[in-house]
Amino acid sequence: MAEFKIVLSDQKTGRAYKVDVTGGAAGALIGRKIGDEIDAGSFGLPGYRMQITGGSDRNGTPAKRNLPMSGRRRLLLSSGAGFKPVMEGQRKRKAVRGNEITADFVQINARVTEYGDKALDEYFAKPVAEEKKA
Repeated sequence: MAEFKIVLSDQKTGRAYKVDVTGGAAGALIGRKIGDEIDAGSFGLPGYRMQITGGSDRNGTPAKRNLPMSGRRRLLLSSGAGFKPVMEGQRKRKAVRGNEITADFVQINARVTEYGDKALDEYFAKPVAEEKKA
């Protein structure tokens, strides 16, 4: 079964949260495309909606929004996701993934588009460490 790490960005606070998704919730992401808006209630965030903004596979190959396919291709890039030119006019052939989410993805990037009743900090609160006994 597929397992994903969703990096959810909160535009209001500027913080990012990691959500581990497995099982049926992860299966619901397969076949979605970058730019799709989905309900985050199935990930334990009721009332929230999120938009998929990108992702990468197990090798770190980034996904491109404007590549309508599910596999990996080697493209000649001059800028954008997957390549940062060092000199002006530089181009390079780099591997990138298509915009369709498959089981090969490991990380999915998303941003919050609609907020729920509770703040995200309440869902992702770190447990308070017990004091050490002297």
